[in-house]
Amino acid sequence: MIKAGIIGATGYAGGELVRILTGHKEVEIVWYGSRSYIDQNYADVYRNMFEIVDAKCLDDNMEELAKKVDVIFTATPQGFCASMLSEEILSQTKIIDLSADYRIKDVSTYEKWYKIKHNSPQFIEEAVYGLCEINREDVKNARLVANPGCYTTCSILTAYPLAKEGLIDMNTLIIDAKSGTSGAGRGTKLPNLFCEVNENMKAYGVAEHRHTPEIEEQLGYASNEKVYINFTPHLVPMNRGILATEYASLKKDVTYEEVKAIYDKYYKEEKFVRVLPEGVYPETKWVEGSNYVDINFKIDPRTNRVIMMGAIDNLVKGAAGQAVQNMNLMFGLKESEGLELVPMFP
Repeated sequence: MIKAGIIGATGYAGGELVRILTGHKEVEIVWYGSRSYIDQNYADVYRNMFEIVDAKCLDDNMEELAKKVDVIFTATPQGFCASMLSEEILSQTKIIDLSADYRIKDVSTYEKWYKIKHNSPQFIEEAVYGLCEINREDVKNARLVANPGCYTTCSILTAYPLAKEGLIDMNTLIIDAKSGTSGAGRGTKLPNLFCEVNENMKAYGVAEHRHTPEIEEQLGYASNEKVYINFTPHLVPMNRGILATEYASLKKDVTYEEVKAIYDKYYKEEKFVRVLPEGVYPETKWVEGSNYVDINFKIDPRTNRVIMMGAIDNLVKGAAGQAVQNMNLMFGLKESEGLELVPMFP
């Protein structure tokens, strides 16, 4: 059995990791790390785990944890993993970091957008960006994986095939995305209170959301050019889910069949990417509670643009599920182990 430790086990992403790993036949969770709930029963924090998890919350001592487990998941705020990681820890265990600490290769870009100093830039080059559908082979050999962000996972996978094939003008790419409130985490914040969110919809982080450079960097690798996008996220009154609608100008006239063939080229064999039938567009409810990404597109010949749409569950494929998918690759397991979760409906 793979022994796993989770630091940040009582946040939403951490709780989702516990839910998924509890059903994983190859993994045993031996450390439920939570600075806020040390010595409290985990099932008292998450009552859905009553008589399922019989363990107390421990601290976030990564050095001690590294000696006891094969893999550490850090579902923590930006800066934590970077401040704790050392060569000694990496020599003892594998790390899957769900924060942004190792996602962006340029330190100055990270520090500019996240407004904190990076405390272990020596590991950035080694870290593998854990978007399995794109970097699968590199993930298999990694000891440090930077788990992608939720908006970024949805946004990148939705546009990746057309960016990779050079079909769209990357300078025209606009991403309009909506997210459920769990994406903001479990901490108490006034804008996320029920009365603030219910019966409401709002844009936030306009032209300055921290996932922007991550999307630009990865789509830049795909298109082999410097990419600048307009990315506007919105908060909608639901618990889970992200829907990204993306617009870009086409470089040439194409038919539906030609674009569909491009998506099939990259995703036909992908377990967790579902390219929907013509005229059927993604809905967050269709992927809720699962590790699936639903994608489709529409060509608008009147404007010579393509409209690309993608939907994910932000806590699963956008966080914990993707982390488990990365873990499976890192340990040579079946990639879908523990993740064959049928979407919940309604």
